[in-house]
Amino acid sequence: MLRSMFRRLPPAVLAVTLLSAAALTACAPADETPSSSASASASGAACTKDSLKTLTAGKLTIGTDEPVYEPWFVDNKPDNQKGFEGAVAYAVAGKLGYAAGDVVWTRVTFNNAIAPGAKPYDFDINEFSITEDRKKAVDFSSPYYDVRQTVIALKSSKIAGAKSIADLKSAKLGAQVGTSSYTAITGVIKPSAQPSVFNNNDDAKKALQNGQIDGLVVDLPTAFYMTGAEIENSLIVGQLPATTGQVEQFGLVLDKGSALTSCVSQAVDALRTDGTLTKLQQTWLAQSAGAPELS
Repeated sequence: MLRSMFRRLPPAVLAVTLLSAAALTACAPADETPSSSASASASGAACTKDSLKTLTAGKLTIGTDEPVYEPWFVDNKPDNQKGFEGAVAYAVAGKLGYAAGDVVWTRVTFNNAIAPGAKPYDFDINEFSITEDRKKAVDFSSPYYDVRQTVIALKSSKIAGAKSIADLKSAKLGAQVGTSSYTAITGVIKPSAQPSVFNNNDDAKKALQNGQIDGLVVDLPTAFYMTGAEIENSLIVGQLPATTGQVEQFGLVLDKGSALTSCVSQAVDALRTDGTLTKLQQTWLAQSAGAPELS
């Protein structure tokens, strides 16, 4: 969501990106590509447009939500190649040999995209955190972004000056349904009040603006965009620690056991190695100041 309004890549993101570039090779590690059968089926096969078994021959069908938001996409138009995830999607397509005109977009809600069953896409990109529970229903590519969950609030909110997790215990918090943002509320903050759940971030923003919730949990880039460009008199309260002690990462979602998983992971790894992912982060996600840490 952010174009030029954020100017500096967060140190934590840059550091993990550099470490990932050194650690990951052309094939994704076993713990990041959940379906060994999918990897095995694709191993040895050329990851080219002519050999990939996509939903439609010669086309690459990519799924995402309706609507989608900045800085991940721009103007709710995935096909304009703008926003971080919009740009990543086309970069992956390019690595697989697909021109921009070969890409077909389909809209799939967040929850449906990660539910068990056949999918109407070759892969889906929509800020999906890679989790062990989700791996039971879908495949993930290698990670393309390391993320932190963040609390935002109105400046008039009772939690605007919160410095710790304990300061959030009595707050009424909210997040989009099915997201790791909601999991961060229930697993890290554990507030005394039941969190509010919203179908999308538009509904969540309205609830925050109307005083229905004290704070909203979103990923860090979204937090910077919302407080800087969308919600007046709002601020970033702080970043939350990881729910598992490990870095939270976004991955592309594929059908469980997809024959494309290995090739898509190789494309993501290549984009990391050649510096494309870092450049796209700097273009769309870099920010002028860091966010405070909540301990």
